[in-house]
Amino acid sequence: MDYNKPITEFTVGDEIEGFYVLKTALSKTSNSGKPFLSALLADKTGNIEAKMWDYGGPVSSSDEGGVVKVRGSVSEFRGSLQLIITRIRLAQDSDQCDLGRLVPVAPMDEDAAYQELLGFLEAIGDPDYRAVCKKLLEQYGGRFRTIPGGKSMHHSFLNGLLMHTLYMLRTADYLAGLYAGVVDRDLLLAGTLLHDFAKCDEFVTSPLGLVTEYSVKGQLLGHLVMGAQAVAAAAKELGMPEEKSLLLQHMLLSHHGEPEFGAAVRPMCAESELLSLIDLIDSRMEIYRETLAETLPGQFSKRVFALDKKIFRH
Repeated sequence: MDYNKPITEFTVGDEIEGFYVLKTALSKTSNSGKPFLSALLADKTGNIEAKMWDYGGPVSSSDEGGVVKVRGSVSEFRGSLQLIITRIRLAQDSDQCDLGRLVPVAPMDEDAAYQELLGFLEAIGDPDYRAVCKKLLEQYGGRFRTIPGGKSMHHSFLNGLLMHTLYMLRTADYLAGLYAGVVDRDLLLAGTLLHDFAKCDEFVTSPLGLVTEYSVKGQLLGHLVMGAQAVAAAAKELGMPEEKSLLLQHMLLSHHGEPEFGAAVRPMCAESELLSLIDLIDSRMEIYRETLAETLPGQFSKRVFALDKKIFRH
């Protein structure tokens, strides 16, 4: 029996017992009509799908984001490892559980990353754009530094939003120089810095800091609309010219590119077009990074939902 074995070290036939994060938990019914639990377990090294047959509770979707103690065996299903659970319960206060081995964290130094982000903020030459960015950074504060960038698609680890935004700022700064005659660098950097700020209000996080669900405002409005509203309010308070406020709001409303991908409007200026492409590049490269880490050299991954395909680790 392996105790608290890292998920990335699981192999077929392992007998596992230990504490893991319950990322998702769905109650389903088998073809024979019996209830079973379909779950996704995680530690800081990775994720594994898990099943428990003939299971009716008490662990459920309301416990997502918490820690569970499980016992089970590792098998293979359709080319991927799967944990067949024989026992499961919620972690208790009396348990000796090291949270440091459970919660995935961005592969970077948080303080250094935040200081680099502040450097990009100070490099925004336009005083109006810089002032709005400073005000909203003060408004969202430490939560922006720590929350994940998403629930499951990409950057779904602590400091994920900071990592995602910083990497995009690096790319934006370079491309603004490459297309200096077309792109307003200050507008692009400001829009990039602010594009996902409202995720701070969109996400509901667990005590571990992971995203468990979306807030009521997050579901009814979404971070694009909430972000644009925050920009409009800050711009009005600071006396920013209307056109600058509208351009910055447009950057946030259109950064998903197309309506079918969640954009409120399509990009209509060079800076918003570039922002949507930079966002797509960074989100996809992070999906590749996470998937390749779980794929053996010379092998194809399982189908990646967000990419709608398998990828090859050469």
